[in-house]
Amino acid sequence: MAINWSKIYKKYKGLWVALESDEVTVISSGKTAKQAWEMAKKKGFKEPILHRVPTEIVTYVGSGWL
Repeated sequence: MAINWSKIYKKYKGLWVALESDEVTVISSGKTAKQAWEMAKKKGFKEPILHRVPTEIVTYVGSGWL
């Protein structure tokens, strides 16, 4: 099943986020992965999922080698 990150994108674009295991709940955010990670650890999360939210969404349609 696809995960809808549109709300995360709107609020956190250009930032690093630490996510819970459900991959949609934001625990913390920061300008660097280290900031997001450390804030999540302080909140008691042992292994948050780190993700950098892009500054813009670019559509890509690719193909294999010709």
